Amino acid sequence: EDAKTDLLGWNRLLVAIGLGMVVCSSTVFFSYRRFASVLKWLALTLGGYVIAAFLTHPDWSEGWKGVFQPHWPRDPAEWSTLVALLGTTISPYLFFWQSSEEVEEEKCEGKVSIPARSGATQSEIRTRQIDVGIGTFISNLVMFFVMLSCAMTLHKTGVTKIESAREAAVALRPLAGTFATTLYSLGLIGVGMLAIPTLAGSSAYMLAETFNWRQGLNEKFGVARKFYGVVIASVAA
Repeated sequence: EDAKTDLLGWNRLLVAIGLGMVVCSSTVFFSYRRFASVLKWLALTLGGYVIAAFLTHPDWSEGWKGVFQPHWPRDPAEWSTLVALLGTTISPYLFFWQSSEEVEEEKCEGKVSIPARSGATQSEIRTRQIDVGIGTFISNLVMFFVMLSCAMTLHKTGVTKIESAREAAVALRPLAGTFATTLYSLGLIGVGMLAIPTLAGSSAYMLAETFNWRQGLNEKFGVARKFYGVVIASVAA
C-alpha cells in the first residue's frame, strides 16, 4: 500500500494523471508568454533545496573540503554517479529547448518570418551568453545543495541505497526534520513540473523541425495539432 501512495498519502497514479493533465492543458491553452512566466515562478521552488540544506546543519568545513579536494571515483557506483552528473548537465534536449524558446521570444517581439529572425547582433549574443551562464550557475548551485543535504544526512548515517525520490525524502525526515523534508518534497514537485513540459516540448520541437510541422507554444491547437500531439503523447508516456 505504501508503494501506491506519495509523501502526502495520496494515490500516486491519480496524482500523476492529475499533474499530467495540468501540464498538457497549460502547454496547449496558455500563450507562450504566460507559459514562460509560469515556468519562471516554478523555478523559485528550487530554493527549497537550498533552505533544506541549511536546516540539516551541515559540517561546512567538511563540505568545502569535499568540493575543493575531490578524489577519483573508487568503485563502479561512484563512476556511475559521475557519469549521471555529467549526463544531466550536458543534455541534448536542452539545445532544442533553448534555441526553440529563443525563436518563441522573437515571434513575440513581432519577428514572425524567418528572414526577420535571421542573424543576431553582438548585443543579442552577449545577452544570451549571460542568460545561459546565470541559468547554468544557478542550476548547478541548487544541485550542490541537494548533494550537500544528502551527504550530510543520508550518506553520513550509512543510507546509500536510495531507489526513488520518495525514499530520499522519507529518509531525510528523522535526520533533518519535518520542515526540511517538506521543502525537499516541494522542490521535487517543482522540478517535475519544470522538467516534464521541457522534455515533452523539446521532443515536439525536434519532430516538428524534422517533418516541417507547424510549431510553437503561441499556435492554436487546431493549427499545430501534430506539435501539441507529441507534447500530450510524451506526457502520457
